[in-house]
This record gives sequence, structure tokens and C-alpha cells, in this order.
Amino acid sequence: MKKIASTGVLVAAFLFGMSSCNQEQGAVEEAQETNEQMAEGTEMEDQMTEMSDFMTKAASGGMMEVELGKMAQEKGQMQEVKDFGQMMVTDHQKANEQLKALAAQKNIALPDSMSEKHMEHVNELRNMTGAEFDKAYMSLMVEDHQEDVNLFEDAANNLQDPEAKSFANATVTTLLQHLDRAKQVKDMVDKKNQ
Repeated sequence: MKKIASTGVLVAAFLFGMSSCNQEQGAVEEAQETNEQMAEGTEMEDQMTEMSDFMTKAASGGMMEVELGKMAQEKGQMQEVKDFGQMMVTDHQKANEQLKALAAQKNIALPDSMSEKHMEHVNELRNMTGAEFDKAYMSLMVEDHQEDVNLFEDAANNLQDPEAKSFANATVTTLLQHLDRAKQVKDMVDKKNQ
């Protein structure tokens, strides 16, 4: 128990040092690097690296979904888009909290902000409103949820850690529902804006 507590303190100190000295590198890559350095030379190195890769990407995607969901509720023109945004905020906040708890349990550092790719999506949509926003947001939601489903299915099938595997498996069900709904709403938006 003492070893776990001292490792947690070391992780926190290391993360603080990493974040203050290297702003050039993306938050996801920084967290992955931290996790790799902590696992290096241990018998769990490969397993920890795989978990880190999955969890850091999932955390970044989850942050983007919440941010864009809030934006959709404000900027969306169609009610279906606003409702979809609300669902994203509710479901992804819940998944983000579960992921944080799992990462803490597994001693995996998560990024404190989105990846550059996810931040670019947020910035692109930030300047749009109305029908333009609806169309771009729903197209992104279909594309992004297809990527998310692939990421989580891969983790559910290939991760060695049983709790991480279980989290991925449970979450992929919700992501598939999101993908189906995103396609439906995208079709509505496309028909309305032909």
C-alpha cells in the first residue's frame, strides 16, 4: 500500500514537472510518455503501454464530445441537434468519470486537455452557427463515433487488463447507440438543408 501511495505522489510530481516544462508537446502524447516511463522495465510494460494508449485517446475524445455537446446546445439550429448535444454531455461526462476512476486505480496518467486533433475540431465549430453548425457538427459526430467504436472495440478485444477490457466493452454499447443516432440526425439535417 505504501508503494502505491508513493508511486501516486511520484506520478503527480512527474506530471507537474512535465506539464510545466514542455508546452510544445500535446497533452495526450505527454500523458502517454509519462505512463511509458513509469512502466519501463517492469513486467507489466506492454500491458501498461496498451492501456495508456487506449485511455489517453479515450479521455481526449471524451473531453471533445462534452465540449462540442455544450456547443451544440447553444449554437444548434435544429432541436434534434440540440438534443443530441445534450445526450453527448450527459453520456460522455459519465464515461469520463468512469475512465478517470479506472485510470487512477491502474496508475495511468490521463491528459488534462484534448489532443491537437480534437482541439482543431472544437475550434472549427466554434465559429459556426445555425444550419452551418448543424451540418458540420453532425458530420463530425458520425465520423468521430465511427473512430470511437473502432478504438473501444479494439480495446475490448485486445487489452489484457480485465477491468479496462470491461470498461471498453460496456462503453462501446453506448457509442454504437450514439453512432446510430448521429446518422439519423445527420440525415435529418441534410434533408432540411438541401
